Amino acid sequence: MKDIYLAIDFGSTYTKLTAIDIENEIIVATAKSVTTVENDIMIGFNKAYEILNEKISKTMNLNEINYIKKTACSSAAGGLKMVAIGLVPELTAEAAKKAALGAGARVIKTYAYELNNQELLEIKNSELDIILLAGGTDGGNKECIIHNARMIAEHKIEVPVIVAGNKTAMDEIKSIFDGFNIYYKTTENVMPILNKLNVEPAREAIRQVFMNKIVEAKGMKKAEEFTTGILMPTPAAVLKAAEILSKGTDEEDGIGDIIIVDIGGATTDIHSIAKGDPTKHSVMLKGLEEPFSKRTVEGDLGMRYSAIALLEASSTKKIKHYLDEKYKDINVKEHCKKRYNNIKMVPLSKEEIDFDEAMAKVATEISMERHCGKIECIYTPMGTMLQQIGKDLLETPYVIGTGGVIIHSENPSDILKAGNFNEDNPVSLKPISPKFLIDKTYILSSMGLLAQDYPNVALRIMKKYLIEL
Repeated sequence: MKDIYLAIDFGSTYTKLTAIDIENEIIVATAKSVTTVENDIMIGFNKAYEILNEKISKTMNLNEINYIKKTACSSAAGGLKMVAIGLVPELTAEAAKKAALGAGARVIKTYAYELNNQELLEIKNSELDIILLAGGTDGGNKECIIHNARMIAEHKIEVPVIVAGNKTAMDEIKSIFDGFNIYYKTTENVMPILNKLNVEPAREAIRQVFMNKIVEAKGMKKAEEFTTGILMPTPAAVLKAAEILSKGTDEEDGIGDIIIVDIGGATTDIHSIAKGDPTKHSVMLKGLEEPFSKRTVEGDLGMRYSAIALLEASSTKKIKHYLDEKYKDINVKEHCKKRYNNIKMVPLSKEEIDFDEAMAKVATEISMERHCGKIECIYTPMGTMLQQIGKDLLETPYVIGTGGVIIHSENPSDILKAGNFNEDNPVSLKPISPKFLIDKTYILSSMGLLAQDYPNVALRIMKKYLIEL
């Protein structure tokens, strides 16, 4: 009998299983099946589980499999949807948004200043899972966050609220929420002093609420009973894997700064694990501090659910730019509509594959542009100066590609190159000449789960299985 660690990812489209031999630090087998969250999520899981057990029995010649632990992450049922509320759009509201994104959430909308009745109705009618309530530095403005807490309570919004704002307002907010029987959790301020981020406590609070409340609300209790718990949203597991791979552990070195490009049917996610300070001495930083582990989600850049939105975010001309000259008369709009109307479409013909890859290049280019920092030229009495907004990722050594279109591509480096620095847009601080790695076996989310218990093993497996192009 061999001890096997089972990592499960209940994805929005597929439920993916990864069986890991801890002792030998190898992936024994993987399996997937369509996620069946609409009726019973365990139907799809059981299909994948059966396939996995057959593979393990054949590969390892085992009659009995001993799963020492079964852990899971999930982006099923729409993933984790949140709104972020702060005081000033560029400061505490933006800090709250960064904390939510880093926790694996999809931020539906960000609000600032004192909420009004119309905004509360909008929040109440949104299909959201958590509200992240921030506002004010510690000891600063507390009237705004107290007003917003009272509005949330009086409108009887029945979703969990995480309070991560000015600590001097906490006692009054607790009193308000207790009085209205609101489910809430308090944590440290996401921006305790001006321009200084403190996102980790809020991210952990989001993860705990996700485990305790959201999993049950999404009809996933059966799945949770089978595992040792659905620990986190899938994007948070990917970010955890990225952090371990980049920074390493107490015992083993990581590989340094990295960017992950994850292209899906609905979104394109970019994760960067890097400080992002200016690489040139003459450049000044401007604006809110960037988190070392940063995630952005582009909801208008997806291969299926967001195919029409991708066209609207780019243009027919931009998609054709990445297509061969023989497709100059192709109807771009019709191809995007076809994918939007058939979200499970698998490209079969050469034309379908080439069009998918052109879409993926557009998604990579635009999402990297939005994620990376930029340089601005400003004029001062001292002369012309350069200032940086966001992260400088020019010298990032590695870009890792994941997601179906990249994994199944015969030329994945061509897709990832679309996100490199381009002289046509010299103000965008995208990587100049990174090495490309591919997550060919879809292991990033499973390694994020494994890292919770066996960080050294997770790191060594990633170094072994991520394929350099």
